[in-house]
Amino acid sequence: MYYPFSWLRSTLRLGVYLVVFAIIGWYLDDKLLAVAIGASLLLVFNYWHLYKLNRWLWHSRKMSPPTVRGVWEHIYEGIYYLQRRNRNKRKELGELVKRFREGSEALPDAVVVVDSKACISWCNRLARLELGLKWPQDAGRRLDNLLRHPEFVAYFHAGNFKYPIEVPSPTNPNKTFEYRIMPYGDAHLLLIARDITRVSQLEEMRKDFVANVSHELRTPLTVINGYLEILPHDEKSDPFVHKAMTEMISQTQRMQNLIEDLLVLSRIEASSERIYENIVNMPSVLAQIEREAQALNKQKQHRIVFHIAPDLYIYGVETEIRSACSNLVFNAVHYTPSEGEIHVYWETCETGARFAVVDNGDGIEATHVNRLTERFYRVDKARSRKTGGSGLGLSIVKHVLSHHNSRLDIASTVGEGSQFSFVLDRELIAEQG
Repeated sequence: MYYPFSWLRSTLRLGVYLVVFAIIGWYLDDKLLAVAIGASLLLVFNYWHLYKLNRWLWHSRKMSPPTVRGVWEHIYEGIYYLQRRNRNKRKELGELVKRFREGSEALPDAVVVVDSKACISWCNRLARLELGLKWPQDAGRRLDNLLRHPEFVAYFHAGNFKYPIEVPSPTNPNKTFEYRIMPYGDAHLLLIARDITRVSQLEEMRKDFVANVSHELRTPLTVINGYLEILPHDEKSDPFVHKAMTEMISQTQRMQNLIEDLLVLSRIEASSERIYENIVNMPSVLAQIEREAQALNKQKQHRIVFHIAPDLYIYGVETEIRSACSNLVFNAVHYTPSEGEIHVYWETCETGARFAVVDNGDGIEATHVNRLTERFYRVDKARSRKTGGSGLGLSIVKHVLSHHNSRLDIASTVGEGSQFSFVLDRELIAEQG
């Protein structure tokens, strides 16, 4: 235990000790010799305690200090107190590390911690099972030397961990893992690998089902529509039959449009075409879209104005870009009230090439904006049926832009209008010689 006046008492003892030897020297008529002998004895005493302290710190297995008196008692007690405090801290840290590891072992994902040099610092049990890592044999080894899939290695060295990557499992090619990397602590990275095999299989099944069903329905619908068109339906002879025939033709046409959109969406989802292999003449593409929009605009009588940069070409898939741009323009034509105003922009901006469709229509409430790109989602179902919309247009736009590393931005104010836009990265702008 620490006493605040212990050093004062020790100093007084030292003074008394030296005074005693001075008195003895005065009695023997040689003060200097007596004080020197006393100092020598004191020096030997302290060196003896230094020796004992050294043996206790380095060689003794006992935690408790030896029994001493005087100033050395306080030194031993201070060291013993620090040892106990450090031991308690180590125990607390050990418990904390133990709980962390137990929690990490309970995670349903494989977890690996790597340092700034990409060397493995720690991994949980699932990482050892699913990624084929061995612990502690692989401690200190580079992660990219153990997980050697080319896509993962390229993703790891690129350093852009904003989005995860999906690659086959290193131990089982039939499994698909989603790898996500996040900064962890000081210059460390946390790798989380999640088994998404079932999700991937369900997604593939959904895509195949939609594509196959759409393809199979296409032919019978064409036959039905063909016969409906050639069957007589004179309104004067039988108004009911005429109304039924007209409605059936309208609905079969709507189903055909829906199937065409589903097939387009399936082709885009399954597309493996590289966006850097072809140059898209955007002014020409938009000129054709403008002619189609004007033809579609005969009933609505909108004022449609295209503002096109004449020399702005891009790298991409022309059919996909055409589909995305035409969907945005035609949506504006369909959903803007009659005699509205629509402006289409294709221009350069700070980050790349920008396409935007701006209208002065009714606008969209904020609650609907985030869900507009979902399949079959409609703000006003009744109005969408009247315009013949399939509910897939913006979903097609979303997938096209995702394929071209972009995204759809929607800004809308109720009663004022809407703006649908996207920006293609500057790297996609094609230089014209």
